[in-house]
Amino acid sequence: MNSISDTSAVRARRVAKRLRRRHWAERRFRLYGLTAVLLSVGFMVFLFANIIGKGYRAFEQTYIRVDINYAEELIDPNGTRLAQDLADGNYQGVIKASMRAQFPDVVERSEQRKLYGLLSESAERALKDHVVGNPGLIGHSDSVWLLADDHIDLLVKGEISTEAAEEDRRVDDQEIKWMAALTAGHRVERHFNWSFFTEGDSREPEQAGILGAVKGSLFALLITIGLSFPIGVAAALYLEEFARRDHFTDVIEVNINNLAAVPSIVFGILGLSVFIQFFGLPRSSPLVGGLVLTLMTLPTIIISSRAALKAVPPSIRQAAFGIGASRVQMVLHHVLPLALPGMLTGAIIGMARALGETAPLLMIGMVSFVADVPTNLSSAATALPVQVYLWSSSAEQAFVERTSAAIMVLLAFLLTMNLLAVILRNRFERRW
Repeated sequence: MNSISDTSAVRARRVAKRLRRRHWAERRFRLYGLTAVLLSVGFMVFLFANIIGKGYRAFEQTYIRVDINYAEELIDPNGTRLAQDLADGNYQGVIKASMRAQFPDVVERSEQRKLYGLLSESAERALKDHVVGNPGLIGHSDSVWLLADDHIDLLVKGEISTEAAEEDRRVDDQEIKWMAALTAGHRVERHFNWSFFTEGDSREPEQAGILGAVKGSLFALLITIGLSFPIGVAAALYLEEFARRDHFTDVIEVNINNLAAVPSIVFGILGLSVFIQFFGLPRSSPLVGGLVLTLMTLPTIIISSRAALKAVPPSIRQAAFGIGASRVQMVLHHVLPLALPGMLTGAIIGMARALGETAPLLMIGMVSFVADVPTNLSSAATALPVQVYLWSSSAEQAFVERTSAAIMVLLAFLLTMNLLAVILRNRFERRW
C-alpha cells in the first residue's frame, strides 16, 4: 500500500510539474503577444507624433500688415477703372513704396531688396485681386495683411534660431530687427493657411498647396473604382458561380493570386508601355493613372469578391433553385445582394491601397512638377503620395513641414476609407 501511495504521489508531482510548465508556457506566449502589440502601438504612436509634430505648423502661415497707398499713377494711370487695366497695374511698385514708407531709414539698394524680401512673391497677386475686386480703393490708403516669405515664416515659428551665427542661418540680423519692429507694432500674425488646401504646387514653399494633388488623386480613383469594381465583381461571379472546375479556371485562379503579389512598379511599366506608348494616351494624366491603378487593384477586388461569395451558405442557392429560379436569377437576386457588403469592403480597401501608391504613378510621369490644378481626366496632374515624394526631395527647409502636413492629409483619407469599410461591414454583414 505504501508503494502504491508513493507511486501516486510521484505521478501527482509530475502532473503538477507539467501543469505548471504548461501554464507558464501559456503565460509566456500571452506575454510575447502583448509585447508585440505594445511595440506596434509604440511605433505607430512615435510615427504619428513625429509626423504631426513636424506638420501641424504648416496649417498656419505668417502674414505682415502693410499700410498700402493705392497710388493712381501706379495702378490706373489712365483712370478707366476697368478690370483689364487694373490687372496691369504696377502692384509691385505699390508694395515697394509702402515698405519703404514703413522703414524710411532703409535707403541702400541692397538693403531695400532685402526689405522687399520679407514678403512673398504672391503678395503682388493678392494685392491685385484685392484692388480689382474693390476699385474704389484707388487714391486711398488701407492696411492689408500680406503673406510673408518662407524664411520669415520659419523665423516667426521658431524654426530658425536667432542665437546661431549669422552665416549659419537664412535670416540675417537686419531682417531680425525689422521683424522685431513689425512684431512690436502688432503687424505680424499667424493665420490659418487656407492656401494649403486651395492652391496647387509651387516652387515657393509659402505658396505651395495640395489642391492639385488631391484632385489628381480623386480623378484617378474615380477611374479606378469605375472600372475595377464592376470588372472585378463580374470576374468573381463567373469564376465562383458559372465557370467549370477545369485546368483553364485553375490557371486563371493561380494567375490572379500571383498578380496580387506583383510589385506595383511592374504595373507602372505595363501602363507606360501599353497606355502611353501603344495607345498614345496623355502622359501624366489621371486617366492613365486610373487605368494603371485599375490593373493593380483588380486582383485584390476579385479575391475579396470571391471570398464574399463563398461566405454565402449553400442553402441560399439550394433554396433559390427549389423555388424554380434559374442560375442567373439565383446569383443576381439571392447570392449577390448577400455578398455585396463584403465586396464593397474589399473594394474600399483596394482603393485605399491605390490611394497610397507612388511607384506606378512615377513610371507614367505623374512625378512632374504641375503648378496648375487639373480640370479634367486628361489634364497633367500629380497625386497626393507623389506630391509628398516631390516635397520630401526639395532642398527648401519650409517644405519639411508641408511634407508632413501632406502626409497627415493622406493618412486622414486612408483612415477614413478604412473606417468606411469597417462601418459597411458591420452595418450590412450577415452572420450565418
